[in-house]
Amino acid sequence: MTRQAPTLEDVAREAGVSRATVSRVVNGIRNVDPAIQAAVRGAIERTGYAPNRAARSLVTRRAETIALVVSGAGDDSESEQNLFAARVLADPFFGRVVSGVVGFLRPRSMYPVLMFAETGAARRDVVAYLRQGSADGALIFSTHAGDPLPAMLAEESLPCVLFGRPALPAPVSYVDLAHRDGARLAAEHLLARGCRRVATITGPLDLPAAQERLTGFQDTMARHGHPYVLSAEGGFTADSGASAMAGLLAGHADIDGVFAANDLMAQGVCRTLHESGRRVPDDVAVIGFDDSSPAYDCRPPLTTVRQPMEEMAAAMARLLQEQIEGGRTRPTSVIFDAELVVRASA
Repeated sequence: MTRQAPTLEDVAREAGVSRATVSRVVNGIRNVDPAIQAAVRGAIERTGYAPNRAARSLVTRRAETIALVVSGAGDDSESEQNLFAARVLADPFFGRVVSGVVGFLRPRSMYPVLMFAETGAARRDVVAYLRQGSADGALIFSTHAGDPLPAMLAEESLPCVLFGRPALPAPVSYVDLAHRDGARLAAEHLLARGCRRVATITGPLDLPAAQERLTGFQDTMARHGHPYVLSAEGGFTADSGASAMAGLLAGHADIDGVFAANDLMAQGVCRTLHESGRRVPDDVAVIGFDDSSPAYDCRPPLTTVRQPMEEMAAAMARLLQEQIEGGRTRPTSVIFDAELVVRASA
């Protein structure tokens, strides 16, 4: 005998509230006491109730879906598009983003759809997907400075939130980190350790975050009497960090401290230092940025500047929900504080 699927009435009985109250909670209507919301969600979990999304969409006139868009720069070849997707999915940064987004959306019965927009055609597809109502809004992660997608969505008045300050001015909401403050923490820690011949490996300098981290590091060093800082540009990958470190050592063998603008590059830095016979941190202290999984995997474990990715991603989803529900009509920004996490590399 087939078991009948739980209904709203079953949830209402379990929670001790009316069917109408359960309906308001399921449909995300705000004027429900938080304690009652918690009771209803507990009852939903215990009964195994699953809302009928099609029926709910008819009521709310929403898709209950969010587009999670990674926008990059590439050509139209299939191999290049596959390579872009593979790089994104392999990056520990992105895994933390997805965790934060899903953690916010799931209790609200909303779901993300992953989209890649590395070409002009793909970006137009994203705009069309949102315009036709297949998703209620978009969370945008740009990997290159000239990304036109945020401005395209703003021009169409489509709900969207960007991770990081846009390199090209656009009237969109965004969530970001106080990058300069994070770099300042790294510089002060290296100086406190007694490092005097310090270098930094930046991310791609056409990105605002990479610029901010470099500026914050240089300014702090200058304030402490070090007006010139050795630097090399990397690409936010382990191999680029290893290569940049090799180039710096070739011309400056006396480097005793390194700040890499993300943990993957810092991991590459440590690899090059080990291969050159230098001990970390005894000979060269190394600090990364992000506090992502490479910081734990590195040997020794990395001292790093923590970027609270899960919290930042959840904040993006919250801002987008406010736009979708009509509670926020003007762009806004949320800036998170950075924190130094001290481990064994510095």
